[in-house]
Amino acid sequence: MIIKGASVFCEDGTFQVKDVFVEDHKIVATEAEVSDKTVVDANGYKLIPGLVDVHSHGACGHDFCDCDIEGVKEILRFEKAHGITSYCPTSMTLSKEMLVDIFATAKEADGIADGARVIGINMEGPFIAPEKKGAQNGAYIQAPSAETFRACQQASGGLIKLVTLAPEMEGSVEFIKELKDEVHISVGHTTADYDTAKAAFEAGADHVTHLYNAMPPLNHRAPGVIGAAADNNHVYAELISDGLHIHGSAIRAAFRMFGPERIVLISDSMMACGMENGEYELGGQKVFMKDRKATLADGTIAGSATCLYDCMKIAMSFDIPEADAIFAATRNPAKSIGVYDRVGSISVGKEADMLLVDDEYHLKQVF
Repeated sequence: MIIKGASVFCEDGTFQVKDVFVEDHKIVATEAEVSDKTVVDANGYKLIPGLVDVHSHGACGHDFCDCDIEGVKEILRFEKAHGITSYCPTSMTLSKEMLVDIFATAKEADGIADGARVIGINMEGPFIAPEKKGAQNGAYIQAPSAETFRACQQASGGLIKLVTLAPEMEGSVEFIKELKDEVHISVGHTTADYDTAKAAFEAGADHVTHLYNAMPPLNHRAPGVIGAAADNNHVYAELISDGLHIHGSAIRAAFRMFGPERIVLISDSMMACGMENGEYELGGQKVFMKDRKATLADGTIAGSATCLYDCMKIAMSFDIPEADAIFAATRNPAKSIGVYDRVGSISVGKEADMLLVDDEYHLKQVF
């Protein structure tokens, strides 16, 4: 396939009008390497990398924790149709036995032609603080355990790329030091102060789970996780830019604090994403969604009902520069979990996961 005349988003953050060549769903350097000469006329359109969502629980009426292979396939189809071509199904706080069964479904569901590719699993629980559990089920919270993690990793076939912990939990630093070379470790759902979070990042944690949410706020005398993460340049910070979880001013402040290289836009979407207003579930708990806002019965926000593509557009509406928003939904998440060699940019040798969009970011075609 030859995509002709598009304004292509390049790795330096500029758009350049040029042709892109695809062979066997890989980007190649020249037309001579292409056997299928089908031409896509992309004149007047932008070509950007397919989006990479490293934190999403579900969509279209299905949840990863349903432990349903066909349901996961439907999620992957929904995601690709909405511009998310690489995806990390994300678990909730459940028992080890339940998680083992759930994680096995990801490798079984991957590889469908009309769906997003599974580039990893995000293990969000159960190593979290009860005080900051949010919409997670507190009955299954446990201290960080290498044995529990490795049982889940074995069941997943090695797909777990990211695991969340609250660093104030007993054994957290030991867990980080033991596993930092096996999985990316994210600080989240935590009451940690600055020094505790700093110790976790210095031990090898390199990610923050949905910055601002489920953690103490940034305070001038108690900067907490937010301040510690900003001070450690190897740490990536997730942001839910759905227009509901975080005010636009705080989104802009995060981009300034961390720089455009370290912000990872996520959806944190749950099964209500793409659905009508109504009653749904998240990790076995009832969730009520109205006008994209999903909450538990007590009003606690329970994930989002917005896909990553719309979160990227909302970030742009908050005056985040176009290139920074694209990087935060493509390059940065791919780098944050170590898959940038495969996805996250339009580069020779990578998967040909690309989106054709108009100037107003209406999605025209997904490759």
